[in-house]
Amino acid sequence: MEKVLKTKKKIRFQDCDPFNHLNNAKYLEYFINTREDQIAEHYDLDIFKYLKETGLSWVVASSQISYIRPAFTMETTLIESQLIEYRDNALLVEMKMWNENETELKAILWIRFIHYNIATKKSANHSDDLMQLFQSVVVPVEQSIFENRCLEVVQKLKSGVPA
Repeated sequence: MEKVLKTKKKIRFQDCDPFNHLNNAKYLEYFINTREDQIAEHYDLDIFKYLKETGLSWVVASSQISYIRPAFTMETTLIESQLIEYRDNALLVEMKMWNENETELKAILWIRFIHYNIATKKSANHSDDLMQLFQSVVVPVEQSIFENRCLEVVQKLKSGVPA
């Protein structure tokens, strides 16, 4: 099972600012929509079907993003995502946006999701099946602080080491 998921996405005109850069707020939409598609395709986990069947889903608890280089109108980007940490009721996903050839990093995102029961309006523990899935795909990173992770990734890129 793939652990680092990669998808190409074209930056659309309506999502850009007057400088032809992807609008800062739109990065989150590109990242979240891509992650939803990736987990449905690669892990057979359709979060909307899961919500309908169980009354459970994930809500965004926090997000941290670092904009490294702009993404431009009609540019094809590559968005990668990986689960870097999981707990009984939470997930931490790292996402990166690259140019199409993965030679220029555009942005890094950490997004924390809380597993949530819609009926009780409280967090809920993941099932054993989900915990097994998370165990099989998690790719932990050394850094536990977002800013330190960004610095590490950028330094590796400058030295020619894959991030």
